[in-house]
Amino acid sequence: MKLDFAKLDRAFNPRCVVVVGDKREGGFRWLNGQSAFKGKLYSVQIDPAETIGIKALGVQNCASLLDIPEPIDLVIVAVPRAAALKVLEDCIRKEVACVHFFTAGFSETNTEEGRSLERRLIERAEQANVHLIGPNCMGIFNPRLGIRQFPEQYTGITGPVGFIAQSGSHANSFAREGNLQGVNINKSVSFGNGIVLAAADFLEYFGSDPEIKAIGMYLEGVRDGRRFFQVLRKVAAEKPVVIWKGGRTEAGGRATASHTGSLAVPQVIWDTIVRQCGAIQVATLDELVDTIKAILSLAPVRGDRVGITGGSGGLSVVIADAFAEAGLKVPLLTQQSYDELATFFTIIGGAYRNPIDTGNPNSREMKRILGILESDANIDNLVLSLSARGGGPGQSDTHVSSLVDIKQRTAKPVMAVISYSFLPQDVERARGIIQELQDGGVPTFLSVERGARALKNTLDYYRSRNGAGSP
Repeated sequence: MKLDFAKLDRAFNPRCVVVVGDKREGGFRWLNGQSAFKGKLYSVQIDPAETIGIKALGVQNCASLLDIPEPIDLVIVAVPRAAALKVLEDCIRKEVACVHFFTAGFSETNTEEGRSLERRLIERAEQANVHLIGPNCMGIFNPRLGIRQFPEQYTGITGPVGFIAQSGSHANSFAREGNLQGVNINKSVSFGNGIVLAAADFLEYFGSDPEIKAIGMYLEGVRDGRRFFQVLRKVAAEKPVVIWKGGRTEAGGRATASHTGSLAVPQVIWDTIVRQCGAIQVATLDELVDTIKAILSLAPVRGDRVGITGGSGGLSVVIADAFAEAGLKVPLLTQQSYDELATFFTIIGGAYRNPIDTGNPNSREMKRILGILESDANIDNLVLSLSARGGGPGQSDTHVSSLVDIKQRTAKPVMAVISYSFLPQDVERARGIIQELQDGGVPTFLSVERGARALKNTLDYYRSRNGAGSP
């Protein structure tokens, strides 16, 4: 198949979408999922028992794709696998730009029938140069246009992130968790078995999209390793690519085979090649969200020395350990900084080596303390530790505004970490603090360990780019 960006443009930015085979039994999930779509939505369903419900949704139903009166950009197929080839033939006759097969039951079943059906789909799609997503996947998410993989996904906004996943649940989890933390999707795709359009195709397409500033990926394997790594090297030289690899263990490898039919790649080989290509590897969904957030929000991270303030007592010790264990340095400050701190800092209940343990007596001086850290020649990155415990407004409010002020006038990366309990009032307070910092351009992380890991990954990204001769 010859990759055609024009067809992918139509699929990811459709004007006309058709859902084939949606049913009441599944809650008309695909038609309801596109309820916010700004273009024209059609249904194809021949069962009279289902067409009543489709009509009640206000969606025009047709007996065949060939009856749709306009060009079709994207078809979402939710029929039993036995009908998949028939639907594909209709898509070919209708000259559909792209076909998404939610339909499952192919090579991932490890049965001869499933493998045979998959081979026939591949053969016919490649003969006709059909751009086929899947099968066994959730397809496309474009929140700006209201194209969704799941009905609960957000719409009406957009962001700078492209996300590529073999898993539909991980695509959904990344979209929803990222949205809560200010990491919003521009375009996302869940591609499942990837029998025609594979990871490399979507990576190449997202790499060429000027609206996408960073790319996240969840992969279980790649079918054409040589092409994938060639594309990865090219795209990673232009924009950050963060990869979460599933199937890193023997047990995980077995699971990927039954999930998407992917073949496991020896982990040592994978790690080496991905690193050489300039991509960033992460091990969890949280680390994926955090790393993309850090790369998009932080000023370029050039050094590994961290200046930390805001904690107290044992918390300062834990913070120092977390950043050091992540591979960063928590150095002593310059004598000039210590001399200035000595003019006002109360050491009873506090300490100012690094981390600066403000305690209660020195919290009111946070703006001044942050300014000293920002000016210190031994410090490359600034970290403020905040607490949302205790409910109502307090000193965290002034700390937030002080950090935002510093962010606006320094070239050094500035970030925050926040602690909170699961009491409803603390969760709500944390949400408000995160939003205020986010509005001020300061990324905030939900634990010290997550913030430290994200900062180190971002440093590694910039070091990799500089090592490759990138600006």
